[in-house]
Amino acid sequence: MNQRRLYRTIESFASVHFKTEKELLKHVVNEIVKSEDIDIKGGRIWQFDLSSDSYRLIHQIGAIAKLDPGYRISLALYPIFRMLIDQRSIIANETDRYLRQKGILKYSATGVGEKMKSKEGLVYQYILAFNSDFIDPSFLPNLNIIGLAVSSLLRNKKIEQKAQQLAMDIDKAREIQQSILPEPAKKFYFYDIYGISVPDRIVGGDFFDYLYTDEDKDRLAVVVGDAASKGFKAAAQALYVAGALRMGLSYHLKISSLMSRVNKIVSRSFAEEQFVSMFYAELTDNEKGLMLYANAGHNNPIVFRANNRTLEFLETTGQILGPFPEETYRVDNTMLAVNDIVAIYTDGMSEARSADGSLYTEQRIANMLASLADKSPKEICEALLSDVQKFSSGAEYSDDKTLVVIKRIH
Repeated sequence: MNQRRLYRTIESFASVHFKTEKELLKHVVNEIVKSEDIDIKGGRIWQFDLSSDSYRLIHQIGAIAKLDPGYRISLALYPIFRMLIDQRSIIANETDRYLRQKGILKYSATGVGEKMKSKEGLVYQYILAFNSDFIDPSFLPNLNIIGLAVSSLLRNKKIEQKAQQLAMDIDKAREIQQSILPEPAKKFYFYDIYGISVPDRIVGGDFFDYLYTDEDKDRLAVVVGDAASKGFKAAAQALYVAGALRMGLSYHLKISSLMSRVNKIVSRSFAEEQFVSMFYAELTDNEKGLMLYANAGHNNPIVFRANNRTLEFLETTGQILGPFPEETYRVDNTMLAVNDIVAIYTDGMSEARSADGSLYTEQRIANMLASLADKSPKEICEALLSDVQKFSSGAEYSDDKTLVVIKRIH
């Protein structure tokens, strides 16, 4: 399961109302363990107790060794838990004698909730520990996403308890949103490009842009991004990221360096759950149709190959922007022949739901792209967006929808 889909799945577990954050937390952990799509067999919730400077077991579920209710782990004897503040998640060998007697030799842990002051420094309010068939370094990215998603749910719960959403300056917000979107149509050497973005609310967190510098107009960057939050907050974040990209491009940075710098900026400037997924493609006047790209945890763009009418998906080359400031981004490439098409989209398209809860899916986007291959980028965008909107008509949940289509025309 890709990172955004895992995040969305965990978000969906909190669709019902809960009186307290503990009820919410226990329900979400139960749903994670029960989910057939997430490879986790059991879980525990530990809550930090300031008076004893220790973590107390408050919940356990699934195929795990059952511990005494209320069992405590002293923070002084577990300094590794303080590492969660910097690393979010850890995998380590168990050192507690009682837990080892219970057969727990290795554990995974991720910090969630607020950051609290202990005698030894900052710690997370809660720690989630999970059992999986594969507790090794490959499990850490999913564990990080689980921690981010659950922290976001807890924070949203606090906001819900304190106040309803305040009315914002809607007209000004719409101006901000529109200021980061270019004219939809773009021609560049061998390529026709068209983009469209429809916010779920008055404003949204999706954005796309076509970027080049005055000194280097033979290189065009096509960017599609999706801020995880909603409404005005997401629009402001999208504006910030778009500005950072434009500034970085003016320094003629390599793609990998540009992505890393933007990642650090997002990490410093926003709460960790306000991450951004982004796909960055670079086109030039290369006659072979070389397209360089980096994919920061974004949906996999689809490439239609005109010569044999096949479809390809461009995989991620790095994690989402923000939560992991030291992440590096690999740059990959693909060649675009005449009439090849690239569709770059946000999950508001692929994960649009029908009234009965069915997903639109990436595969349906791919099938539509193949059926529209003889059309112009504008016609493809409009037809695809129309199909998604008809599909999701009457559904309770919706999201921002953005699509950019690149077609090589000669």
